[in-house]
Amino acid sequence: MAVVVPFEGHAPASIDRLVDLVAPDMERVNGTILSRTGSDVAMIPEVANHLISSGGKRLRPMLTLAMGRLSGYSGDGHVKLAAAVEFMHTATLLHDDVVDESEMRRGRLSARMLWGNEASVLVGDFLLGQAFKMMVEVGNLRALDILSSAAAVIAEGEVMQLAAAKNTATTEDEYLAVIRAKTAELFAAACEVGPVLAARPKAEQAACRSFGMNLGIAFQLIDDALDYSGKAAKLGKNVGDDFREGKITLPVVLSFRRGSESERAFWNRTLAQEEIADGDLETAIGLMAKHRAIEDTIGRARHYGGIAKDALALSPDSAIKQALEETVDFCIARSH
Repeated sequence: MAVVVPFEGHAPASIDRLVDLVAPDMERVNGTILSRTGSDVAMIPEVANHLISSGGKRLRPMLTLAMGRLSGYSGDGHVKLAAAVEFMHTATLLHDDVVDESEMRRGRLSARMLWGNEASVLVGDFLLGQAFKMMVEVGNLRALDILSSAAAVIAEGEVMQLAAAKNTATTEDEYLAVIRAKTAELFAAACEVGPVLAARPKAEQAACRSFGMNLGIAFQLIDDALDYSGKAAKLGKNVGDDFREGKITLPVVLSFRRGSESERAFWNRTLAQEEIADGDLETAIGLMAKHRAIEDTIGRARHYGGIAKDALALSPDSAIKQALEETVDFCIARSH
């Protein structure tokens, strides 16, 4: 059951303008990524390249490059920091798949299914190490502080999610705290380091960080909605994976809170007690439709997308600013 949400405007939302504007720098980032995954230990480039070459949009490093451009930065440091951001993201995906026991990632078998859990965790650690090396090479202590702090916050978010797993009593505020740490923090850090490199005023740095944080929250909320309303081909994973893994996401939180006693018993049986029977996913999707949980999750995402756009309001109009605004629309339009 797909949820179609009408989208303002006529042209479909796209990140094509962002991709075009950062393309020359992105080529350098991709070259850096390839060179930094090299190792005499053959399994390291094999595992790393399996995920790195699997067709991710590279949204986070593109945001790092775009914010550098928006801030008028003219050096080379943003290329290494963008590569470091992508390595941090890839490392968290490798680790996530082990924790979640995921079989698919971006439409392919996950690395853990091909090389095992141990290799996935250790190659993730290697990529984090390379990310920190590049941060140090850039030589900006504040940028290093932002990204290293983000690494710690992301890990905290993972542990928070682990603690909330299967807990149907999770509140919306508690859930938002998890995704701020687990997903949005890296978006925020990726967007903040550009103006830091350009030595822009603190207010501009804070605005860029706010853009990334709120875009990251919107991005994750749409992912949550798509797990129950998307198509497997678009998701790059199976519809209902969050349900099968007992993940408490916003559509579940809303459905549980708004449900009857018997409906809450259903959520407790399937998620808290992990007793999932044939047809339960369809029942879950039906309950979400009944309580408008998917539509309201997308509505929350639109709200945070609006805050992200407002964060850029004081920046002068430019092609890169327009591309960033379109990126917000694109991230939300994935709910179609």
